[in-house]
Amino acid sequence: MLFDRRRLLLGASAVAGSLAGLNARPAAAQTKLDVTQGTVQPMPIALPDFVGGSGAADGEIGRGVTQVISGNLKRSGLFAPIDPAAYIERIANIDAMPRFPDWRTINAQALVTGRITRQADGRLKTEFRLWDVFQSQQLAGQQYFTGSDNWRRIAHIISDAIYERLTGEKGYFDSRVVFVDESGPKDRRVKRLAIMDQDGANVRYLTRGDDLVLTPRFSPSTQEITYMSFGQRDPRVVLLNIETGQREIVGNFSGMSFSPRFSPDGQRVIMSLQQGAHSNIYVLDLRSKAMTRLTETPAIDTAPSYSPDGARICFESDRGGRQQIYVMASSGGAAQRISFGEGSYSTPVWSPRGDAIAFTKQGGGRFSIGIMRPDGQGERILTEGYHNEGPTFAPNGRVVMFFREPGGAAGPSLYTVDLTGRNEQKVQTPGFASDPAWSPLLS
Repeated sequence: MLFDRRRLLLGASAVAGSLAGLNARPAAAQTKLDVTQGTVQPMPIALPDFVGGSGAADGEIGRGVTQVISGNLKRSGLFAPIDPAAYIERIANIDAMPRFPDWRTINAQALVTGRITRQADGRLKTEFRLWDVFQSQQLAGQQYFTGSDNWRRIAHIISDAIYERLTGEKGYFDSRVVFVDESGPKDRRVKRLAIMDQDGANVRYLTRGDDLVLTPRFSPSTQEITYMSFGQRDPRVVLLNIETGQREIVGNFSGMSFSPRFSPDGQRVIMSLQQGAHSNIYVLDLRSKAMTRLTETPAIDTAPSYSPDGARICFESDRGGRQQIYVMASSGGAAQRISFGEGSYSTPVWSPRGDAIAFTKQGGGRFSIGIMRPDGQGERILTEGYHNEGPTFAPNGRVVMFFREPGGAAGPSLYTVDLTGRNEQKVQTPGFASDPAWSPLLS
């Protein structure tokens, strides 16, 4: 079940004031990361286990919350959790001021303390405090009330709060990824839609594998995804409500349809439709079901993606003889080519920040994942491999997920890489996985 972030935050309150008498100085953070630089030295951070309540189960949950937060921060590449074996002080009461010299001794720049207590109604109360070790002051504090089966979600929300306070950027941990789960022999793969937390936990299957499924994409405004379903008839564009499982066929089209993707307001779906040897880009209004054609060329125009403000789209086209990336107004009209490097470019996707477009680049027998500015300047390759494809941005635009096919009998796997290209991580999934799509932050 999805828990509403707003409900959690309505039950949350700041706890910074409870130490006001101990900390009279303003909490102006000196401990802060600059994530705009090309090279970032990870910040050493200490995360003692959250103190549990009287029961063993609460203690286990406290350790689990700490492990999830530590894992999130470490995978971001911006933080270096310190080995607990090095800790000098053992946190037993988060209401007391930490012994900051002990934490400075082990070079911790930030410290996170927390507590889990069970309420009379069975809910969990989760509290955390973020401390600036150098300045000996609290930077943030919050408490949350939720059901005991929702502790991982709280851990992601706390991770986001820490990330934002120390970097000045929104976090991305309280989010999910929909992807295509692949199983079976290479020539008879069963492909099912699956969804998981961004760290690979809580995998849930959304389809049974009866039909071939491709290119799932999240709605930015509702708990829906759109994807391609290839059954015994023509390909169909499907809307699926993640929570209720309700499906809606938004169109059976006379030609092949590809790569459906939502508009930023969630009211339209843009896609390409194939007629004969060519394909063009169309937009479908989900309320009126009216279809509008945006391109009309004797070429293959496909893989459209909206800018965050909905004013423009990027797409790939071979109208110049080879697949390249183009940008045009979302209402159609003249398109401007923005990719000019060696090789071909495909699968463009606009960053949620609006400042970059990610792409797949193929040339010399290699597939690369890269980014460029919307005007085509500043092209930068983040990672290369035998077959990398399908980039998708984290909701804060700082991390890209993609899939890599190693060749041979093996199948694809999911990976993340940050915008420096220096922090590549494999995402663990139950089986082979491809076509990832990152959700917005959960609401």
